[in-house]
Amino acid sequence: MDGDGSFDPDDLYSMDDYLQEQDILDDLGDHLVAGLQSVVGAIQGGRSRSGPRRYVDRPREQAAQQVLDDYFSPNPVYNETQFRRRFRMTRPLFLKIVEALSGWSDYFTLRHDALNRPGFSPIHKCTVAIRQLSYGGSADQLDEYLKMAESTGVECLKKFVEGVIAVYGGEYLRRPTVEDVQRLLERGERRGFPGMIGSIDCMHWHWEKCPYAWKGQYTRGDHGVPTIILEAVASHDRWIWHAFFGVAGSNNDINVLNQSDLFVDQLRGESPQVQYFVNGREYTKPYYLADGIYPDWAVFVKSIRAPQSAEHKLFAQEQEGARKDVECAFGILQSRFHILRRPARLFEQGDLENVVKACIILHNMIIEDEKDIEDDAFDLNEEGTTSTAQPSTITQAHDPAMEEVLQRTTEIRDRDAHRQLQSDLIDHIWQKFGHRTN
Repeated sequence: MDGDGSFDPDDLYSMDDYLQEQDILDDLGDHLVAGLQSVVGAIQGGRSRSGPRRYVDRPREQAAQQVLDDYFSPNPVYNETQFRRRFRMTRPLFLKIVEALSGWSDYFTLRHDALNRPGFSPIHKCTVAIRQLSYGGSADQLDEYLKMAESTGVECLKKFVEGVIAVYGGEYLRRPTVEDVQRLLERGERRGFPGMIGSIDCMHWHWEKCPYAWKGQYTRGDHGVPTIILEAVASHDRWIWHAFFGVAGSNNDINVLNQSDLFVDQLRGESPQVQYFVNGREYTKPYYLADGIYPDWAVFVKSIRAPQSAEHKLFAQEQEGARKDVECAFGILQSRFHILRRPARLFEQGDLENVVKACIILHNMIIEDEKDIEDDAFDLNEEGTTSTAQPSTITQAHDPAMEEVLQRTTEIRDRDAHRQLQSDLIDHIWQKFGHRTN
């Protein structure tokens, strides 16, 4: 500072300091430019930067147009038969599902990104989901044809099954209505089992992504791998009326039954009320055909182990033949949706439950869509087919008292009623089909 109080700026900030700072800023700018250039080069050239993430420029617009040309154009490359084989359903039914899901969630609508580039179309997303359900392969296998990354493909699958359950679950995964019960009773009587409304059994699904700490409770000796159990009831047309999924694979069918909600409606007094006659005796509870592991309850009819007499042999033959309905339904379900036949790759058990329920709903929708009405028709006036079942009714929902619940539980588990019903059915089937053995 000079004597008059002034000072020279060079004493505070010299030219050398300024030039040095400029050099630092230039170096920083060069470093930033080099970093941006490397990022742009990796994006344009498809080369990965440090780390596992890599951008792939997938031509999804071309893939979407290819799908439309192959299957959905006025003159598609592949015909109805090939569409049915690859999508497991007819084209009108698939388009119906796509339209319903488009109204259910914005996820299944055509949206644009920040660059105004169109995203995946609803048909494109539903195709990715149904291919995973149909073929059971990983989402990464679809990338080459459908140009969708694995993570997006898995997301499509989860959203698709959630949408199918939300939109169609109430209609296609319901308990039998009064009309349904009446039709099932008539069909059961025609087959020699008055009062029968279906057959029950369980199926195991291998859970490949089961957490290591859980493998013990999900593994049973006869399977050797972690599984999750599906309990189902199916009718003669392979329609699945009841599905209970989620019990650990170390359990048997009785353990599953004790956790199932199969008889909740009966315990609450809300199930259809029926009345039918077997061998001249009146019964008021419908029953299911079951294998030998199930308990001797009034709602189950089982076969006879090692039958000796001609009557018992005929009964065992007819019961085991009709009981195969649910096993055939399991076989069709797994053949139609291979994801249930192969090990489950999803980690969350809730996602697996959604997949199972969605497959059953789609299975029932396909049955209804392709059902031949003449196949299910029969003449009740035909000899031996006169129905003895009275029209069924259903009571309104209410909160039952504990005494009522205990009484209904006792009636369901009545062993004497089970033995009496089996004895009457043996006589009834012998009178109806005994002439076949002569």
